[in-house]
Amino acid sequence: MRVSCLQENLSRGLGMVGRSVAVRSTLPVAQNILIVAEESRLKLVATNLEMATTCWVGAKVEEEGSITVPARLLGEFVNSLPNELVNIEMPAGGRTVQFTCGRFQAHMNGIDADDFPPVPEVGESMTAEIGADGLREGIMRVAMAAATDESRPVLTGINLEFEGERLTLAAADGFRLAVYRMPLSRAVEGKTTIIVPARTLTEIHRLLGEQEEPVYVAVNEQRSQALFRLNSAEIVTQLIQGTFPNYSQVIPQKYDTRAVAEVSEFTRVSKMASVFARDASNIVRLLVTPGGDMKAGKITVTAQAEEVGGNTGDLDALVDGNEAKIAFNVKYLLDVLGVIKQSQVALEVTTPSSPGVVRPLGTDNYVHVIMPMFVQW
Repeated sequence: MRVSCLQENLSRGLGMVGRSVAVRSTLPVAQNILIVAEESRLKLVATNLEMATTCWVGAKVEEEGSITVPARLLGEFVNSLPNELVNIEMPAGGRTVQFTCGRFQAHMNGIDADDFPPVPEVGESMTAEIGADGLREGIMRVAMAAATDESRPVLTGINLEFEGERLTLAAADGFRLAVYRMPLSRAVEGKTTIIVPARTLTEIHRLLGEQEEPVYVAVNEQRSQALFRLNSAEIVTQLIQGTFPNYSQVIPQKYDTRAVAEVSEFTRVSKMASVFARDASNIVRLLVTPGGDMKAGKITVTAQAEEVGGNTGDLDALVDGNEAKIAFNVKYLLDVLGVIKQSQVALEVTTPSSPGVVRPLGTDNYVHVIMPMFVQW
């Protein structure tokens, strides 16, 4: 193998695939990156056996070949090189790769490319195209609601439901639920539902960057694997098997009290309360008070930690309905306020023991449900 490419391009390519490298694996080669010199480009592949990322780097290929080298070692070395031409050489049948860049040289011992786990070929039982802007927005708004606890695997994923011209993303961890709806760039036939690991979609969000073109999606017939093709990379992921909970039953269809407030002010007051709430199981109490006699309504946010102290903060709100009380985990409240781009948000409350609903004003394609904390009032 003999190939040369710019350090900047090689570093960018390694950054794209680096998050897919297995951190802890019984298979040593999964901690390597596969380097393939082919035609006029360099292919880089990394996998953790759940997700495989492939990207291509423009290069001058004098002699084709392939090898796997330790990902961390390669990444740190390439990132420390000057922005010049990097020459990569390996004798035919060898396993030691030589890197030369300006006045710097290194050699790395690799593992045969044949030992690298093959990237699955995903059939095209169902294909779709998703607008890049909508996908970016959708992942950002629902990913934080996915569970990190592996005890219920289906909740560690994001449910994608393709139907006609619409895609619905939903994530839940038992304490909150986020649902985002968006149009597809191209309609699909019938209805297809898959559960994609949240880690995979978070990585797709990172790789999307400033991409404007639609993302191509293919799902195999067994609904066990999916391919996401971006401008800069391809990701093949294993899908989570199981049935996602029927989340529509969790979303309250009516409310007794609705308060509309500025997102920036709501965030500021909640952050202030979180300073005290972290010593009290992250609990904050919200009291929604209607206005009257030409006075605006308000939301009062309080946090009380017995050994530390407490605080109270008010913010103006347009209140429809009666006075209401509800307590939330402040982390969940800040998470949803942090992903809403609109300037105003509506909080809908029924009873202190019923879920609270957060919706951005001016759009009906996003809803976030937070389960209440049970406290003494």
